[in-house]
Amino acid sequence: MSENIPTHIAIIMDGNGRWAKERNLPRYFGHQAGVESVREVVRSCAKLGVKYLTLFVFSTENWERPKKEVNALMNLLKKLLKSEAKELNENNVRVKAIGQIERLPEEVRKNLEELIELTKNNTGLTLVLSLSYGGRQEILDGIKKILESKLTPEKLDEKEFRKFLYDPEIPDPDLMIRTGGEYRISNFLLFQSAYTEFYFTKTLWPDFREKDLLLAIEDYKKRKRKFGRISEFE
Repeated sequence: MSENIPTHIAIIMDGNGRWAKERNLPRYFGHQAGVESVREVVRSCAKLGVKYLTLFVFSTENWERPKKEVNALMNLLKKLLKSEAKELNENNVRVKAIGQIERLPEEVRKNLEELIELTKNNTGLTLVLSLSYGGRQEILDGIKKILESKLTPEKLDEKEFRKFLYDPEIPDPDLMIRTGGEYRISNFLLFQSAYTEFYFTKTLWPDFREKDLLLAIEDYKKRKRKFGRISEFE
């Protein structure tokens, strides 16, 4: 498995609600069950040598969900940012976050900032949490920053634009996985995913484990990435 491992894997963790519904449970139990999948995938990516793992935790659109569910998700997130800090740090995982972080509840922001600070010097896997994130919003926020910077049009190119994204250091995802059987990217990393390889699985997120991750990586390894180019012999 060591050859041709994606540098950056991004995951749309879909299917928590349906997992709970199949068991006649409230949606919250699906989100709670999905936590173990997060743990296993983080550990697996660290073990495999993946450099970046970005998880779509909470979108800008998710704020429109029922208030009860949003509050439950925020409470779960607040607890997890605290409870998982020790293991993440001990396993040399660096945590970063992208999105409109200022929209998160104060206690969630506080725990997130503490976790980022605790792990900032770690050199293993970088775990990127997409929180209050939307791909279109990231592009719009980038344009606003460009306007404020007084950057002239002739100096603006793709490389320069990247500097105005939420975190320019994070490389484009090599592989994006979506669980839950849907075939769309739901406003996730729109700018960054121009040449990303996609893998869709019907497995609901709470059932997603290392074996499922390995299947996605094996599928990725079979693909020939051209980035819009071909050789003269093709």
